[in-house]
Amino acid sequence: MKKQSTNRQYNFPDADLYLQCLERIKYANRDREQFEQYGYTLQRLKQFKAMCDKFGDLPDDEELLGDQMVTTEKKYTAAENLKSAIRSLMTRVAIKYSNRSGRYRKFGTAKMGDMTDAQLIFCGRRVVRVARQQLDFLAETGVNENVIRRVAEATRQFEKSVNIQQDKVADRDISVERRVEKGNKLYEELITLCNIGKDIWAEKDPVRYENYCIYESNNEQKKARKAKQENA
Repeated sequence: MKKQSTNRQYNFPDADLYLQCLERIKYANRDREQFEQYGYTLQRLKQFKAMCDKFGDLPDDEELLGDQMVTTEKKYTAAENLKSAIRSLMTRVAIKYSNRSGRYRKFGTAKMGDMTDAQLIFCGRRVVRVARQQLDFLAETGVNENVIRRVAEATRQFEKSVNIQQDKVADRDISVERRVEKGNKLYEELITLCNIGKDIWAEKDPVRYENYCIYESNNEQKKARKAKQENA
């Protein structure tokens, strides 16, 4: 059964979550004596800080996307190298056979520019196989094992680049999932800490109470800022 994707429990950037956690840890350290009365110990606070540090060290999606883009660019380059090698061989084949002949069409290179990655890999393999079958007939046009080997090597390099690119896509998906899971755990701990902090200061100190309030979007921040300005 396919695993369902994990949904983010917070609606602000990971960087904001990280900074909010560090800020609230600072306030909780300040109010450590009161937090102890709720069973929220210094040890738990240190564990929360360790979670933050690990979360901050995770590669973000921009970094992973950059890696994926690099492998995609290399794949495009490898594809063009393969197409170039195939065209070079097929130019020689066309000297010997009409491009409407069965021997020419057997290579299966029509509409090569529209092929998917998988189709292009199979095309490269087919060109190598068919060229070797017809090597005796094509030798007079300069088709030899070196020409064929160029196509074979280009096919191998392209297939390798496709696999690497697909691995990077999968790595990115896994990393995003892991980051969301760890972010959710961090957010849950942040909520617990903030609920304690608000309960401590609800009837005692409105400024410190405000220290533990979380605004989950820029819109909420704007509303809060506007309300403060109006009250002032």
